[in-house]
Amino acid sequence: MSVAVVTDSTHYLPRELVAEHGIHEVSLYVTRGESAERELDITDLDAFYAGLRDQQDLPSTSQPSPGDFLAVYEPLLAAGHDIVSIHLAGGISGTYEGARQAAEIAVENAGGSARIEVVDSRLACGALGFPVLAAAAVATAGGDLDSAVRRANETVQNMQRKFVFAVDTLEYLRRGGRVGSAQAWIGGALKIKPILTLDGEITPIEKVRTSRRAFDRMVQVAEALKADGKDVWCVQHIQAPGEARRLADAAEAVIGTPPLFISEVGPVIGAHVGPGLLGVGGVPASLLQG
Repeated sequence: MSVAVVTDSTHYLPRELVAEHGIHEVSLYVTRGESAERELDITDLDAFYAGLRDQQDLPSTSQPSPGDFLAVYEPLLAAGHDIVSIHLAGGISGTYEGARQAAEIAVENAGGSARIEVVDSRLACGALGFPVLAAAAVATAGGDLDSAVRRANETVQNMQRKFVFAVDTLEYLRRGGRVGSAQAWIGGALKIKPILTLDGEITPIEKVRTSRRAFDRMVQVAEALKADGKDVWCVQHIQAPGEARRLADAAEAVIGTPPLFISEVGPVIGAHVGPGLLGVGGVPASLLQG
C-alpha cells in the first residue's frame, strides 16, 4: 500500500481486524502507583477492572511521547508510504496534538518530501475505529493519501453523536476530570444511568433511572442506525459481556446484519468511565468499501 494507516490504542478494535487491515498503532499509557504501562501491553482486562473497583485513587492516563509516534512514523516513511494518522478526540486528550507535532518532525527528518496527515476524530472507542477502518479500506484499494483522509473525515462526520453509550455512574468521569458538558448532572447522578455520546467531549443525551431502561435505550439507538442506513455496526462494553451479547442479538434483529465486532473497552478509556459501560454505533457499509 502507498498509504499507511496509523491510529492510537483507544479504538479497541479486535486484534484480528487490526491485523487484517494492516493498521499501525501508537499506545497510550496507564499509570498505577509508580508504574506506567503501555495500554497495548495490558491484556488481562478482568484483573485491571477488578483493581479499579478496589482503588481509592484512579489510575492516571497519558498520551504517547513524541518518540512513540516517531517510532511508528519513521519506518513507514522510510518504506515509501504516505501516512494518515487518526486519533482520539483532541477535546479529551493531547494525543492528536502530539501526533501532529511528531508528524512535523518526521516529515522534516525525511527531507520534507514525505506526507503525514493527522486527523482529529473527535471520537473514541469503536467510533474511532470506524474512520480508521474506512481509511484502511481506501488504502487497501490503492487510493492515495488525499482519498484516505477524505474518507476518514467523511466517516467522522457520519459518526458524530451517533455512537451512544450508557454508563452505570458519572462518578468515574467526575473523578477523572472528563465529565464534559454532563457536569450539570453531577449531584443526583448516582441515582441515574446516564446516556452519553462523544462529540469532541463527553456530551449528555438522556438520563434514565434503571439498567433496563438504559438497555432499551441502546436498542432504540440500533433502530435509529437501521433508519439511517448504518448497516455496519458494533457493540462495546466494559465488564458486561452478557449484556453486550444480548444487545448485539437485539440490534441484529432490528438492523438485519450481524455486528462487525463486539469488544471490550480498554484501560485508558475504562479508567475514566468505569465498569458497566454498554454502547452501540455504526456507519453505512459504503464508507468501509475501497
